[in-house]
Amino acid sequence: MKKGRLVFTRLCLMIICTIGLIALLIPMLKDYNFGLDLKGGFEVLYKVESMDGSEVTSDMVTSTYKTLSKRIDGLGVSEPVITIEGDDKIRVQLAGVTDKESARTLLSSAASLTFRNTEDELLMTADVLNSGGAKLAQDEYGNPAVSLSIKDKDQFYQVTKEISQKSDNRIVIWLDYEEGVDSFSTEGATCGSLSSSNCLSVASVLQGFSSDVIIQGDFTEEEARNLVDLINSGSLPTKLEEISSKTVAASFGENALTETYQAGILGVALIILLMIAIYRFAGLISGIAILIYSFVTLFVFWLVGGVLTLPGIAAVVIGIGMAIDAVVISYSRLKEELYKGTKLSMAYKEANKTSLKSIIDANVTTLIAAFLLFIFGESSVKGFATMLIISTFVTMIIMVALSRWLLGLFVKTGYFDERLYFFIGVKNNQIVSTYNKDPKSLHPFQKIDFIKIRKVVYGLFLVFLVVGAISLWKNKLTLGVDFKGGTSITINVDKPLEASSIDEDLKELNLTKQSMDQSGNTIYIKVNEVLEDSKVTETEAYFGEKYNAQTDIGVVSNVVQKELIKNALLSLGLSIVGIILYVSVRFRFNYAFTAVVALVHDVLFIVILFSLCKLEVESMFIAAVLSIVGYSINDTIVTFDRIRENRKAAGKIKNKDQLKDIINCSIRETLGRSIVTTLTTLIPVVCLILFGSKEILNFNLALLFGLVSGVYSSIFIASQLLYDLEKKNIKKAPKKKWYDDGPQELKIKGVNTD
Repeated sequence: MKKGRLVFTRLCLMIICTIGLIALLIPMLKDYNFGLDLKGGFEVLYKVESMDGSEVTSDMVTSTYKTLSKRIDGLGVSEPVITIEGDDKIRVQLAGVTDKESARTLLSSAASLTFRNTEDELLMTADVLNSGGAKLAQDEYGNPAVSLSIKDKDQFYQVTKEISQKSDNRIVIWLDYEEGVDSFSTEGATCGSLSSSNCLSVASVLQGFSSDVIIQGDFTEEEARNLVDLINSGSLPTKLEEISSKTVAASFGENALTETYQAGILGVALIILLMIAIYRFAGLISGIAILIYSFVTLFVFWLVGGVLTLPGIAAVVIGIGMAIDAVVISYSRLKEELYKGTKLSMAYKEANKTSLKSIIDANVTTLIAAFLLFIFGESSVKGFATMLIISTFVTMIIMVALSRWLLGLFVKTGYFDERLYFFIGVKNNQIVSTYNKDPKSLHPFQKIDFIKIRKVVYGLFLVFLVVGAISLWKNKLTLGVDFKGGTSITINVDKPLEASSIDEDLKELNLTKQSMDQSGNTIYIKVNEVLEDSKVTETEAYFGEKYNAQTDIGVVSNVVQKELIKNALLSLGLSIVGIILYVSVRFRFNYAFTAVVALVHDVLFIVILFSLCKLEVESMFIAAVLSIVGYSINDTIVTFDRIRENRKAAGKIKNKDQLKDIINCSIRETLGRSIVTTLTTLIPVVCLILFGSKEILNFNLALLFGLVSGVYSSIFIASQLLYDLEKKNIKKAPKKKWYDDGPQELKIKGVNTD
């Protein structure tokens, strides 16, 4: 009775603490930095180019970045995102901005540095300075200062001499001075006191200077460095070329956020119900861990200043399904120990110990794919990768450490020692004991010989490859504007329109249609042309006037398209190489080779299905493929871990039949776990497909195809190929070691060998 009360009390406290944690974190979600696809706004990707054709340096890009940051401050946009991508690109995201044309004009204009007196009269321009001539320096007392390299020494001398003789002998340095808006003429003005952010510095001039000068002030090193960058940005011969842009109406973002949140909540609820149905009380504890995991992942993402986008939310929901894998591996091991008749407390310890290696291996391979996505991805892909990296680390902390600790609290009470079915779904007729020496089958699919049917599986794969090759040759891949270049136009109208009407509109606008799709009152159009900003404005105005429509336009130039293709191939290739190296170290090369063949199968499976179904391939497609690479290798590694463990227990393999039995047994022992893990990952993906935003529909379809292929290849391809490779080594003598490891035991037939 006391044990029952203790269990009930601990469970209640756990639920109360979880609810309290969620209640504390919910206000934080209101302050989340939402991306354009959830909030609406304007995004533009610039390529930094030199006006004189010289090579663009990293200092020039950094200085331009500083200028854009300062200009964005003047726009009054909350939580802007500005990032340097590659060697010469800068991406600006302005969520919630309303006047896109003013923002575009302000951002793209060349930086203008001017020297003025305190009455705002122009004295000099950046022409008096050498290009990029501002440097970090020190004054005579060793304090941070800014050194200016003077090009036109005569003009500089005349101006500084004239100013030094006035009662107010100060020169004001401005970046992008705007007549009628910026002014220093008020009494007692300082740069810090002005509402404008365009004033850089005020310097007192005591004499005329005909050489390089130093600006002194009460600077910190960071302030001096920022001033150097800003002055250089106004004197550098650089310009910004707009190579892609995107506008999202606020209503699109709000609808996408609502739909995706609802789909995510439904997916999480269904996962928790499934875990309870399969693992009873232990499933309830995992459900509590899932809730904590979800909010901690979002909280950490918020702490690091991440921008939450539709793919980011998808990463959280999918991450939940993948995080369950850590729990399922442990629970599967626990049930196996209980089937043997091991006492619950001992079985729990042993299960935690034996499952940890598989969990670590599975998460490391996911991290390889996620880090490569982060390095080579752009914008929303990078956000997806960040969320995936965070969720992987949180999985180890919450779904492994915390979940085990919570469940261990109840194991220690002893209340469940005689209630194993209620605890984790283990029935008495499944446990080996003195009175039950022939328990009910512990693993399903005992009659299936997975190795025997491998040739049929290979044949089916070859047939699928032939069909896929024909489809790719005939239909090719339907590339979206991300990979083909062009413009995507999404319009939301009051009532559905005829396709012929839209075709006439495109002719009127002189646009060439790539593709068109309609879902309710929303129409998705892709055109070949890369629209200039004036054409974007014209297109928005046209649909707005004719249909009272809200329009979302995304532009991708050929420069971006080539970069995306290059990065996609790099990230995919490097992820496969990384996985080969890791699996080769953890296992052997044969394991790594077969695992990669299974991965290639999964990638081809997704690509071929996208070709057959004529689904559009966009930038997020690569994120989906690499996520599946990480997921699929997880599944394969869990099976390989069991094969290695069973081989070690069996000792030396004497023949092919013994090897076949070991691999068959290993597949059966891990098959239940693979099915549960796939189901828990499929549930949120299916919810996102059915109820989530259409903006990430193809991304979720790629995940759906990949998840099915991943579990299939782990069961029917990787292990079978491993058998075909390993059976050749059974009769081979072990390789001679290159080092002498001391005296060896003499082998005598009939005494210590067969």
